[in-house]
Amino acid sequence: MGIALIALGGNVGDVRQSFPKAISNILGMTQAVLLARSSDYRTPPWGDEAQNPFINACIAIETSLDPHALLFTLHKIEKRFGRDRAKEQRWGPRTLDLDLLAYDDAVIRQPDLTLPHPRLFERAFVLVPLAEIAPDQVIAGRSVAAALAQLSTEGIERLPDLH
Repeated sequence: MGIALIALGGNVGDVRQSFPKAISNILGMTQAVLLARSSDYRTPPWGDEAQNPFINACIAIETSLDPHALLFTLHKIEKRFGRDRAKEQRWGPRTLDLDLLAYDDAVIRQPDLTLPHPRLFERAFVLVPLAEIAPDQVIAGRSVAAALAQLSTEGIERLPDLH
């Protein structure tokens, strides 16, 4: 069994209603156990800034799938939620984005999978929710909290729980 950290994001449709369904799909399709789920955060768009704000969150799961099988499954779930990676613009609007951030201590450098996620330490919109559930987690020699301390969190807003 491996521990995987996954980022969820989106800015098209009712993203906050999609997250619980996406998490349910992740758990069901990977036979995983949910270890932690962050709050939802409203975050400014990154890359292409002329678009709606994003909603972001992170989860930690325990799964028996290897990292490649997990990534394949995450892409299948994105497609179920209307994402077409082949037709979208880079850093543009999307219904659901599922990024595999880290898997145990795995270091993988392959064309289809890079772990830890190559831009993890550049993105406050990922590190803020990740720090909520795993502040002391060490990834590539850095704790999540220490990496977050190096970035601006301006414009990132924790949203109230839906229930």
